[in-house]
Amino acid sequence: MEEDKIIIYQTEDGQTQIDVRLENETVWLTQKQIAELFGTKRPAITKNLKNIYASEELEEISTCSILEHMGNDGKQTYSTKCYNMDAILSVGYRVNSRRCPASASLLRHRMSLRRR
Repeated sequence: MEEDKIIIYQTEDGQTQIDVRLENETVWLTQKQIAELFGTKRPAITKNLKNIYASEELEEISTCSILEHMGNDGKQTYSTKCYNMDAILSVGYRVNSRRCPASASLLRHRMSLRRR
């Protein structure tokens, strides 16, 4: 069984660096990370994901996972939604970002993982 991995993704212009979680042969990002990737704000990502799921372009159950983690105080558990490559690419097409080619780089990385 392959271990989960964290890689650091940096945009070609060097302006954005994101820790990317790799699990089950796909990339997982939070809404905040997706916004950083495409150079937009989180509300735009939230709106686009809502529309993607409402139109049934993708199923939330197969493209979204909840990550639980401890707060800095070590007392409270927080839940954060993470979205896989399919959701990331769908959002990328909708946000009309100049950074959308970055999603192609992530996709190429995903495909190289499958070949190993």
